[in-house]
Amino acid sequence: MVISQSKYYISPEEYLEGEKLSEIKHEYIDGQVYAMAGASDAHVTVVGNLFMLLRNHLRGSGCRVYMADMKAQIDVINRYFYPDVMVTCDTRDKEFEYFKSHPCLIIEVLSESTEGYDRGKKFASYRHLESLQEYVLISPDRMSVECFRRNEEGHWVLYPYEKEQEVHLASVDFRCAVAAIYEDVLLVS
Repeated sequence: MVISQSKYYISPEEYLEGEKLSEIKHEYIDGQVYAMAGASDAHVTVVGNLFMLLRNHLRGSGCRVYMADMKAQIDVINRYFYPDVMVTCDTRDKEFEYFKSHPCLIIEVLSESTEGYDRGKKFASYRHLESLQEYVLISPDRMSVECFRRNEEGHWVLYPYEKEQEVHLASVDFRCAVAAIYEDVLLVS
């Protein structure tokens, strides 16, 4: 969640150096930094479940799964975001210690304050990543997983999943029950 904005232009290099020392995370948009707020129990649990499920599935494949603290770089539009979960299978990403530029899968767990941004401007920014094959939005308070998958024509197609269905993430050939993503989460509705 964005909670504050800097008033001065900061270069990408200054931003990356500052993040190494900062006690709080910031996202970077065109020379401005935005502080990130904490997350709810449900949000953190869903992220942890997804990380564990994907990590176990991808073990030994050469793909890497990251959660919460690894930045996604969108160089062509001068942005850095902290996706909740990100997977890269691109060997070029091994050279970057503090960000990844070629993810195939990005997952964001929604909150009331960020849902509009995650669906709109953030998704528009992520679409500039040529490597990105799937963008997934997950509700933290009801069993709802929305997978936007890029098709062969370059169009983004929605694949929604709900309670008692099996989620399929084609970018990493992963399948699991929606319930597994919500294990130990107290659902509101």
